Amino acid sequence: MIATVSTVAYLGLEARAVEVQCQMVAGLPNLIVVGLADKAVSESKERVRNAIAAIGLALPPKRITVNLSPADLPKEGSHYDLPIALAVLGAMGVVDSEALSHYVVVGELGLDGRIAPSPGVLLAALHAGGLDMGLICPAAQGAEAAWAGNVEVVAAPSLLGLINHMKGQGVLRPPEPGSVEERASGPDLRQVKGQESAKRALELAAAGGHNLLMSGPPGAGKSLMAACMPGILPDLTPAEALEVSMVASVAGTLEGGRMTRARPFRAPHHSASMAALVGGGLKAKPGEVSLAHLGVLFLDELPEFQRAVLDSLRQPLETGTVTIARANSHVTFPARVQLVAAMNPCRCGHLADAALACSRAPRCAADYQGRLSGPLLDRIDLHVDVAAVSAADLSLPPPAEGSTEVAARVARARAVQTARFASHGIRTNAEADGEVLEAVATPDEPGQRLLEQAAAAMRLSARGYTRVLRVARTIADLAGATGVTRHHIAEALAYRRAAPMR
Repeated sequence: MIATVSTVAYLGLEARAVEVQCQMVAGLPNLIVVGLADKAVSESKERVRNAIAAIGLALPPKRITVNLSPADLPKEGSHYDLPIALAVLGAMGVVDSEALSHYVVVGELGLDGRIAPSPGVLLAALHAGGLDMGLICPAAQGAEAAWAGNVEVVAAPSLLGLINHMKGQGVLRPPEPGSVEERASGPDLRQVKGQESAKRALELAAAGGHNLLMSGPPGAGKSLMAACMPGILPDLTPAEALEVSMVASVAGTLEGGRMTRARPFRAPHHSASMAALVGGGLKAKPGEVSLAHLGVLFLDELPEFQRAVLDSLRQPLETGTVTIARANSHVTFPARVQLVAAMNPCRCGHLADAALACSRAPRCAADYQGRLSGPLLDRIDLHVDVAAVSAADLSLPPPAEGSTEVAARVARARAVQTARFASHGIRTNAEADGEVLEAVATPDEPGQRLLEQAAAAMRLSARGYTRVLRVARTIADLAGATGVTRHHIAEALAYRRAAPMR
């Protein structure tokens, strides 16, 4: 007799079907797991053996073979423990294999029979829903799985509790979806004194999803303004919140099944490795650029990051995805992020102040800024210089406008973009390209002449030319204009660098 149980293998945000097959035959007593399993899966036979012993059962003195099919698909993670245990119990006749055939099963087992959480339960629930099957998962992740919608979820605290449920004794209650977290309060733009041009650039970046680089001396307010960005961005839509939660589920950071409507804000330290930033590692986990999907990736002290690490962001910033290549598979994670970066003009930070600048100025500025590659800078739509804040500025009363007022304008501009690109699968102006961009951002005749002249004088690349049009479209949206004019092009060009910094 062969007992089968359905489970999944995770490849990025894709859950692929895996069948756990168990057969018992006469021979030397042994439990073997085959099917291209990694170390965690190979060790599961010891956890399964002890978990079954913990509920008062013993494996029969036979040769027990567990096959994870398809055999050429890599199997990673501890979530195979529970399906392997149920396949073994099905082959022993303890549980009904026919009843198990209607469920996808995931979960890690403890030696005492408890079912422990494992990453990716939300993906497994969505996969089960697509197959019109139910899901068996750990009790601690029932609220997470319930977000998948019309899927029967059995959230079991232990192996014994699950067996009793399958036999109709001690039936488990279906879990409710987790709570929705309230937006956390953060810094308000009213705390920023002066810096009107930088705040305008921040508003443009939020309204159109554009990348932003702020350059200025220490203490000018760059990090504070970046921290204000979540407060002016609109909430995630339900569909976007599900996307973000799927990434968090795979990363194992979706605690208690709690979803959030606030956009992610990730601020890794400049010592972060390439695997930490774009993803990778032994099990190809999502990196910071994927954990910030549909939100903000803030890189403070930009030139202090390793150059190879920064250049690894070039593809995600362009395509909105990051692909991690392995010898036996390729894993793709979403990475539609808004890059906000801050940097000093030089190592000492006081290039513009002769009284404070170091003795190596301006050569130190060229060396410091030279750590950033031209292709990376070309992918940043808005470059803004942030001036030093004087004592007189700090004594001024708070600005009349704060994050609430700016957020209202940003929300209106985003609503216009959502309606405009509804049939194209595009969310913001920063994603528009090709004919779609030409149809909505082609400037009037004076604006086109100015753009052509500036492109020649500033030696803009084709990418730079396109990004000027995107920013100009966002400026027009904030102004409530239907078309792009010379005025909008002129402001967009003001945020563009003529050439990479050297």
